[in-house]
Amino acid sequence: MRDVEGWIEFVVQAGQEYEDLPLFFFLISQDNFFNASIPSLGLRNVIYINETHTRYRGWLARRFCYVLFVQERDVHKGMFAKNLTENVLNNSRVQKAIVDEASEPSAPGSFAQTDPKAINKVKKKARKILQEMVANVSPALIRLTGWVLLKLFNSFFWNIQIHRGQIEMVKAATEMNLPLIFLPVHKSHIDYLLLTFILFCHNIKAPYIAAGNNLNIPIFSTLIRKLGGFFIRRKLDQSPDGRKDFLYRALLYVHIEELLRQQQFLEIFLEGTRSRSGKTSGARAGLLSVVVDALFSNATPDVLIIPVGISYDRIIEGHYNSEQLGKPKKNESLWSIARGVFRMLRKNYGCVRVDFAQPFSLKEYVNSQSQKPVPASLSLEQALLPAILPSRPNDTVDEGTEASLPNSRDITSEPFRRELISNLAEHILFTANKSCAVMSTHIVACLLLYRHRQGTDLSRLVEDFFSMKEEVLARDFDLGFSGNSDDVVMHAIHLLGNCVNITNTSRNNEFFITPSTTIPAVFELNFYSNGVLHVFIKEAIIACSLHAVQSRRYRNGTNGASPSLISQEHLVRKAASLCYLLSNEFTVSLPCQVIYQVCHESVERLIQYGILLVAEDDQEDVSPSLTEQQWDKKLPEPLSWRSDEEDEDSDFGEEQRDCYLKVSQSQEHQQYITFLQRLLGPLLEAYSSAVIFVHNFSGPVSESEYLQKLHRHLISRTEKNVAVYAESATYSHVKNAVKVFKEIGVFNQTKQRRDVILELSTTFLPQRNRQKLLEFVMSFMVL
Repeated sequence: MRDVEGWIEFVVQAGQEYEDLPLFFFLISQDNFFNASIPSLGLRNVIYINETHTRYRGWLARRFCYVLFVQERDVHKGMFAKNLTENVLNNSRVQKAIVDEASEPSAPGSFAQTDPKAINKVKKKARKILQEMVANVSPALIRLTGWVLLKLFNSFFWNIQIHRGQIEMVKAATEMNLPLIFLPVHKSHIDYLLLTFILFCHNIKAPYIAAGNNLNIPIFSTLIRKLGGFFIRRKLDQSPDGRKDFLYRALLYVHIEELLRQQQFLEIFLEGTRSRSGKTSGARAGLLSVVVDALFSNATPDVLIIPVGISYDRIIEGHYNSEQLGKPKKNESLWSIARGVFRMLRKNYGCVRVDFAQPFSLKEYVNSQSQKPVPASLSLEQALLPAILPSRPNDTVDEGTEASLPNSRDITSEPFRRELISNLAEHILFTANKSCAVMSTHIVACLLLYRHRQGTDLSRLVEDFFSMKEEVLARDFDLGFSGNSDDVVMHAIHLLGNCVNITNTSRNNEFFITPSTTIPAVFELNFYSNGVLHVFIKEAIIACSLHAVQSRRYRNGTNGASPSLISQEHLVRKAASLCYLLSNEFTVSLPCQVIYQVCHESVERLIQYGILLVAEDDQEDVSPSLTEQQWDKKLPEPLSWRSDEEDEDSDFGEEQRDCYLKVSQSQEHQQYITFLQRLLGPLLEAYSSAVIFVHNFSGPVSESEYLQKLHRHLISRTEKNVAVYAESATYSHVKNAVKVFKEIGVFNQTKQRRDVILELSTTFLPQRNRQKLLEFVMSFMVL
């Protein structure tokens, strides 16, 4: 396990890394949440409980240590919210919403007439909604559930590891007498119980958990409410006519405000639903916006935000293959939950790791945002389309773009509010994802898919596992396992089950390990492999961009210069365009960071590793150091794109101040670059196949129908062994590719009833422009 001092160093340096928050706040929060003993606290297995964790000793205490432990936890009725339903109904905003809904339509020029019977009817409706929404926490049931979970978790998990120092920071945050908002990544149904269980074990008040109403199942829903869960609609406006339900919105907003006013803790899943791909999904900031509005309305003086990373060796759901194959999601039922519990008891799911990122003040975040200059944020179409169609008129960012940006940093400004909430959600998810530890199954699945797809000896797999483990640690990410590499690899292979084939070769009686080639098995391996993708994603983007730059230079040549020399600026521009193209798949940076600077730093890192070398003929012409002033001079915002031809023609111009690179020819470095390029292979294949499918587009067509047809096309390519990567056919890739096409202007969309109608835009109606889009995507692929 990584030395805990590395985690402390991360906390200390957070103010420099996260530009969204002022450095002085991190220093203040460090004083409030940090003590000198944290580095020596280490990790703890939460589900390992014995008599030493109770006040008693002896044989009887050993036999009943679970019961004694839960009885000694500090949980009582006074901790939780009181009179929630009545306080919400009596709120002026809710009262107004009730009157508005009960008001009868009136003749033009007259006032609306309010019928007392109609008001009483709407009040009954509001009370019924609150019966579903409001949780009624039972301390006795929390204790009982704590005991049950100790039994269950010990049955199907080897351990649940947390960092003691992180828990101490959370405890310090609770002493601020402010509401805490826990925002975990969402990978499994266990997430709901896991966080409450950990906090309960450490005498921290259980949070109120926002759950989708798909879990509002008889009996099960009662249990959830008693444990602090409250159910909300997955879409706020679910009326048959699609109109906004102002009454429901008012009840939800006031309910959250009342919880914050009473200094309750909340647990919100920003992704909205469990990730089906193993990567962090895009943020749905509906509930987060309610929290921000509560701060704006002074319902609470401040809120402390705590991103949470959760990593599993293996999720209890096993896989999401049916949904990735395009089948509709099955509705939850009491029978399916009971069947799932019995299935879990027959298996072991390995280890779990939960990491709490440093708490930060929402008020400080808002203040820092209001004091910052307005950045020139670009839409995906503005940022990416000039790179795809460089000859298109108006291919640079218009000077009038800034006029459409919020010119006020006042919290009452609606454009600023939307920008703030969007950036805050991205910031939280990025931090939570970075906090996620890398598990053994993640590394083994990644190695089998993208380094040893044809199989390898067990000894070689162990060697590569050890090397990748060291690479993960070197990049300041944590590991969720420890022990001898041989044992850990065998543990991971066992957990991956039927996804891995093991054969005994005659040569030295060695085991030969191969990934299963069936579509469900490859999909499942890809799910776990994506758990390590965030560690190498920036370098993978540079590696694929390197291929794009090299292949074009080899095809065209450049003024008689060696095609092995690469312009660093050209490479950075290519990498930035790839970041934009894949922006719905993952986030490579915080919203406050300039994407070009992030790509530049990634190139510099590969230079430090010796993978990229500064050309000897240009040693004195290296790029300037990355000070903020020098960076602004080099890549001013907004930045206009140059075509590939312009870049190539200017590579060795008299005014060129660029740095020129070449790729290391060492076998180890070449293998590493190939590995990085393969990491993005499935994504690029999915997107290129989607572009080819657009060539035969015959619209207009509904988006749902188009998604189904495109997904069937990708599945067909895989079944016919045409696809290089079977995992390119997952449904999540299909949805994200179509979303990007809409955002860059390939499709125009119009709403029709409950569906969206797609048709080709005038820009991509010409076949040559669709061909240029295909060439752009294909340029990054290594075939």
